[in-house]
Amino acid sequence: MSFKTLESQDFLVSADSITAPAWSNYTPELAVMYTSSTQVAGTSGQYFLNIYNLDPSDPTAEVQFNIAYGNKFGSGSQPYNATYQNLSPTRTVYGQWRNLIYGDENTDFVFGTTTPFQQHFYALTIDRARYKQSLFPGSLNLTLFSASLELNLTDNSAVTTTISYCDAGRVFQIVSGSNGTPIATNNGYTAASGSYGLFLPDIGTIILNAAALDLSFANGGINLGTGLTPTSYNPAKLYSTGSGRIGLTTGSYTSSMFLNSQETITSDFVFCRARNAEFNYTENPSFISGSTGAVLYDLFVNNPTTYITTVGMYNDSNELLAVAKLSKPLKKDFTKEALIRVKLDF
Repeated sequence: MSFKTLESQDFLVSADSITAPAWSNYTPELAVMYTSSTQVAGTSGQYFLNIYNLDPSDPTAEVQFNIAYGNKFGSGSQPYNATYQNLSPTRTVYGQWRNLIYGDENTDFVFGTTTPFQQHFYALTIDRARYKQSLFPGSLNLTLFSASLELNLTDNSAVTTTISYCDAGRVFQIVSGSNGTPIATNNGYTAASGSYGLFLPDIGTIILNAAALDLSFANGGINLGTGLTPTSYNPAKLYSTGSGRIGLTTGSYTSSMFLNSQETITSDFVFCRARNAEFNYTENPSFISGSTGAVLYDLFVNNPTTYITTVGMYNDSNELLAVAKLSKPLKKDFTKEALIRVKLDF
């Protein structure tokens, strides 16, 4: 074993961005979606639904995302206590996302820069197992349909020159368009209710503007008809009932969601150099006489040859931190130099 001190120029740090489909089995499009009928009909169905890639009765079914409905005034679900009608799960959902996104319990949601405050929304949260670090801006393509008309939504990251940030990280507007580019009309916004929502890639969340979806198709919506009574079951409306749909196919009109995840992998490259005069002799005791200490083979005196098989990384305390194995032994003598690149991923 031989040692060599590494120098500053022997180190290089590199960061690579890796994208992959967000859905189970690396599927780029989630075109067929399922819910649990038990959950839909239950109390939690008033404000929350899990969306699966297969029938929930299938043991291999996995949650892909969930739909939560939030309302500032607590409408749309049964109150926790009949004495306090405004305290309900939908109000909790609204406050939870308001605190997470804005960090202020007194701030209301604004979709776009010039729109009025909105009192309710739908939060589509991508299951944490579907992505490692964040969602990939520009990859969102969400198709909703109303009767025989389709509404295609995306984030506006492709045309955003200055990225906006909130307490939840980067934030983009959801607009009418595709692949991160809005349509020309109103920059993809609705005339009456601003953008269609917020795309929050760093926390894997899509906030949909309920007021925009409730508009008629002529005005940019899907006639969703969000209700304010406990029996409205708004998440199910967005999923499959009423006029607007995410998870139901009718004729040639198919809802779907394309979405990719993104991960930045930081790699440390260490360049280990074996120059012509280095690492040519071995410390293998089988080459040394046990009685005299002399080299047993004359060839190893004037023309030594070794084979490099392993590179170990040690700290200043001589503690082994990492090991790199070569795919095959590397021949080394006075006529050869070697440069071994070691890649450490974190």
